[in-house]
Amino acid sequence: MYRYDWILVAIPVALLSGWIIGVLTVVPIEYGMVAGVVLATPFVYDAIFRNPPLPESDVQRAFAAILWHVLVVWTIIVAVW
Repeated sequence: MYRYDWILVAIPVALLSGWIIGVLTVVPIEYGMVAGVVLATPFVYDAIFRNPPLPESDVQRAFAAILWHVLVVWTIIVAVW
C-alpha cells in the first residue's frame, strides 16, 4: 500500500475509534468523537500540507483545510454544548 492509502485508512479509523470509545465506555460519545477528530487531524494535515499527492493549487488546499477546521470546531461545539 502507498502512503496515501494508509492515510485514507487512518482517518476513518481514528474517527471510528473515538465513536467506539464513546459507545462502549463511560466517556460521553461527544467527547469520544472530539478525541477521534483530534487524533485524525495530524493525518489530514500530513495529506494536505506536508506530502500532498499532487501539486494542486493553494485554493484547493485552503478549501480542504477550512473544511476540516469546520468539522473540528463543529465537533467540539457539539461536545461542549
